[in-house]
Amino acid sequence: MIRVLKPGLSTTVQDMGRTGYYHLGIPPSGAADKYCFLLGNMLLGNPPQYAALELSILGPQLEFDKKTVIAVTGAPVKVYVNQNLVPMWQNIEINRGDIVAFGYVQPGVHSYLCVSGGIIVPEIMGSKSTYTQSCLGGYEGRRLQAGDLLAIGEPLPGVARQIGKSIPAEFIPAFSRDVDVRVVLGLASYRINDEGVRAFLNEEWNVSPESSRVAYRFHGPTLHFEPFETPFGAGSGFSNVVDTAYALGGILLTNKQEIIIQLSDATTGGGFMTMGAVISTDLRLISQLRPCATARFRAVTVNQAYQARKENQLKLQQVAELLK
Repeated sequence: MIRVLKPGLSTTVQDMGRTGYYHLGIPPSGAADKYCFLLGNMLLGNPPQYAALELSILGPQLEFDKKTVIAVTGAPVKVYVNQNLVPMWQNIEINRGDIVAFGYVQPGVHSYLCVSGGIIVPEIMGSKSTYTQSCLGGYEGRRLQAGDLLAIGEPLPGVARQIGKSIPAEFIPAFSRDVDVRVVLGLASYRINDEGVRAFLNEEWNVSPESSRVAYRFHGPTLHFEPFETPFGAGSGFSNVVDTAYALGGILLTNKQEIIIQLSDATTGGGFMTMGAVISTDLRLISQLRPCATARFRAVTVNQAYQARKENQLKLQQVAELLK
């Protein structure tokens, strides 16, 4: 059992997310940075779907009531066990009564506390992930609060022999306030003229404070549109379309100097034009950006997006082999 002494800014239970319900208006949720989440479970020998805690900006203070092993991955954050600083990306032994505390996450946004045996909460629609907008999943469908008691699984057999094992440095991702993000253009991109496309790809975009696990809002250069008469039912706005489904990673245009990128807790549809999508491998880069950070977008083909995903999967397989 874990007792929450201090909840941090936003600490939730997440796993790899729920699938098969997006068409019903329920997004996948799940870890915002799935690469770092998977490395944490991999380090402990947990199955990839085991739930963990996602801590955002400011981490919690937690008391453990039984012996176990933990690993902290994701954006850099100071981790303390009984006020002693311990490393990230490494298996750490925890004894009954130990207090694990976290500082501020910086740079980046999300870090992960993985526990041998996983976090135990009810599974809803095939996932333990928290979707706070609908009070769905996780711990009572919400962020953790002081006084909450979280059940944890029994430590996996042999995990004690893994204490001190760490992720090789070459597989630990960098965290930056300035990132390059790959996108596939399409859908309604024909509504933007050549000058607008060049501005989108050649200029920097700044993260707005109005960003969250639902979507990230960016402000940037002025995008110019082709003359276009909006169809009946779409309204009169230049970026309006008849309501359509939004893809995860979808790049929505709400006005000529703003884009919105859909993330794990995405709104599943609406009436803004979608000019393309961030490739799945690079969604973690968006989710780890702080307000006022910058992003540049680079167009790739669908085949290149598939190749990037394949390379990411290969990297995870290499880590798994090294940890055996």
